[in-house]
Amino acid sequence: MFKEVLKSIILSQQEWLAEEEREIPREQLSGLESLKPFGYILTGVRRCGKSTLLKQMMRIHRSVNYFNFEDSRTAGFETGDFLILEELFIELFGDRQFLFFDEIQNVPGWERYVRDAIDKKKTVIITGSNARLLSRELGTKLTGRHLDFEVFPFSYTEFLNYFGVAPGPDSFLSYISKGGFPGFLSMDKKEMLSTLVSDILIRDIFSRYNIRNQEVYRRIVQFLLSNTGREVSFNKLKNTYGIGSASSVMEFMNYLMDAYLIFMVPRYDTSLKVQAVNPRKVYAVDQGLAGFFSVSASPDRGNLLENTVYLTLRRSGKRVWYFKGKKECDFICHEKKGRYSALQVSWEIRAHNEKREIEGLREAMNKLKLNEGCIITYDQEDEIRKEGKLIRLIPGWKWAAN
Repeated sequence: MFKEVLKSIILSQQEWLAEEEREIPREQLSGLESLKPFGYILTGVRRCGKSTLLKQMMRIHRSVNYFNFEDSRTAGFETGDFLILEELFIELFGDRQFLFFDEIQNVPGWERYVRDAIDKKKTVIITGSNARLLSRELGTKLTGRHLDFEVFPFSYTEFLNYFGVAPGPDSFLSYISKGGFPGFLSMDKKEMLSTLVSDILIRDIFSRYNIRNQEVYRRIVQFLLSNTGREVSFNKLKNTYGIGSASSVMEFMNYLMDAYLIFMVPRYDTSLKVQAVNPRKVYAVDQGLAGFFSVSASPDRGNLLENTVYLTLRRSGKRVWYFKGKKECDFICHEKKGRYSALQVSWEIRAHNEKREIEGLREAMNKLKLNEGCIITYDQEDEIRKEGKLIRLIPGWKWAAN
């Protein structure tokens, strides 16, 4: 690229650092305040707030260089242009310690420049919205030189801070319904969620992997987002949508996971081989997104609550499975010190579902030799003691706000 063009892009992007209206500190900011010469990788779905977190980090460290590769003017940027970019940074701002790059995976060979910068004792922070593109290069060129951080749409606590409201049933219901995408919450226009998914499919999947039959794959995405918390079979999807092979469906699902649009949770088993062949449950990256794509006039609130609980567990970094024996339990979590916990999710416990929900949880507790388990509800709080086991009913808003 021409040096003068790059210079004008750098200077115009500096204006972006101004604080936005209603911007709140992201929860992960506290763990990124003291950075040593190393690589720090922030990954997550598009529009979840990675760039805002990056901006907040830059305000803390102040003496930073920043460049955004999502800028349409950077089309044609090549690996060799990094040297020109470095010269311009020094010319404009001096030799600064921190380098911040947004959506760097758009540049082939980016990892070589980042590795060299880290070797020169620079601190490099980059964002990306495709896990596969980043991990492939990181594994070969930056082994032992980087730390990874996943960024998600707002948590319930961030949602509360954003709107300045207190934890409680009403705010939790709003969070379950709307989700946590910052841009959508600021505008409250549902078409933004449709545009977001379309952008992910077109920019991160269809064009990148040269996928045909795009309309069929769009319908698969609609199905997945409207069936959160349910088992998914590659063979069934293949037959339902007329895809050539189950492996093609599996590959497409992997693309969706790499773009952080969905997550797949395995069935619990002590054998990894058995886990691999069993069906997985699907969850959306945001429960508001799942509700928007629901095919029913009124989305299943229990499913949206379950999706919310999964995302809260995922944010905490816990390994998660679902349990299925004679009955089902929604989540088994690997806790600290090798311990496990069992969680059931139900909008409310009443006479018609009490036996099913409790027996599924108790079966998982017996499998893991647990004396305590919990059921996350919308707004019920209670304790049930049965056959030496303690089951706590915890309101979701209390659980998620902790």
